[in-house]
Amino acid sequence: MLSDVLGLTPEEADTYRTLVSVASATPAELAELVGLNPLLVVRILGRLEGQGLAARSVDDTTRFVASPPAAALRALLVKRQNELRVAELELDSLDEIYRAATLGRGVAEVVDVIHGAEAVRERVGHIQLGARKETMNFVKAPFFSPGNMTDDAVIERGVRCRVLLERAMLDGGTPSFDEIAQARAAGEEVRVTSTLPLKLFIVDRELAIVPLLGSASAAKAGALLVHKSSLLDALIALFESEWEKATQFVTSEGALQNAPAIDDLDAQILSLSLAGLTDQAIATQLRTSLRTLQRRIRNLMDTTRVENRMQLGFHAARLGWLEAEQDGNTRV
Repeated sequence: MLSDVLGLTPEEADTYRTLVSVASATPAELAELVGLNPLLVVRILGRLEGQGLAARSVDDTTRFVASPPAAALRALLVKRQNELRVAELELDSLDEIYRAATLGRGVAEVVDVIHGAEAVRERVGHIQLGARKETMNFVKAPFFSPGNMTDDAVIERGVRCRVLLERAMLDGGTPSFDEIAQARAAGEEVRVTSTLPLKLFIVDRELAIVPLLGSASAAKAGALLVHKSSLLDALIALFESEWEKATQFVTSEGALQNAPAIDDLDAQILSLSLAGLTDQAIATQLRTSLRTLQRRIRNLMDTTRVENRMQLGFHAARLGWLEAEQDGNTRV
């Protein structure tokens, strides 16, 4: 924590933490306690002394004592906070310059071409980590880069992450039901649709990446990077349209509104069934037998007093069982 927050190296943090735990120590004594080379500890103590974290003992200048943590570390913390404020101001300034330049883009500058799979991966990861408000993602096989996976750090910052999965992904078992459930628990919003027209990744409604399909090989893969423009507006509108029509992903019975008393497995079966998955795909995703799956679907139809699955789907939609489902943030 000290090394991450205050800019100390791991060795400096360990040495200071150890020095805090003793009344005083010589470099040799400290080196033995920390398990480092004595000459390295001498250099570390010099740096800690320069940062106000350590001082020589008044009674014996060959010995070192730790400065009071509350005072010494607070001063370093304030310094780092000030540095972060300056960095934020610089970031805002650069962002304004970038936006101004973007407004002046010509037609040829609206779309950049990214060549090569590795370049695509790097660019997607870069813009995803820089997301401030929202990411929007169409996912269909095969994954074009780790950008199909939402970074936990992005979600933890409060960025809204929406992922729309093509049903074939679930039919193929990638991602698995458990992976989606974990992602939703982390806060990602996931929906399922029958087909998607293209792969798409949008960040903050300012940039979009559209992979180029049909490449002869992964080495020749590429993508289009779309900047603010009417084209980007159209891609955002496409995402929103597909999102509204998609089926919400249910992982527990508590997510269903106005539904009968059913358990989590029944709710999951209903969700995947309404998404259009085959019985075999549902059984594989939920790790249950085909016979158990079909028996539970029959029980759901009996509970709702319908004759077939089409009526079950209509019944669930009419009563708004999925409308109260709170999309949570998957790594897809």
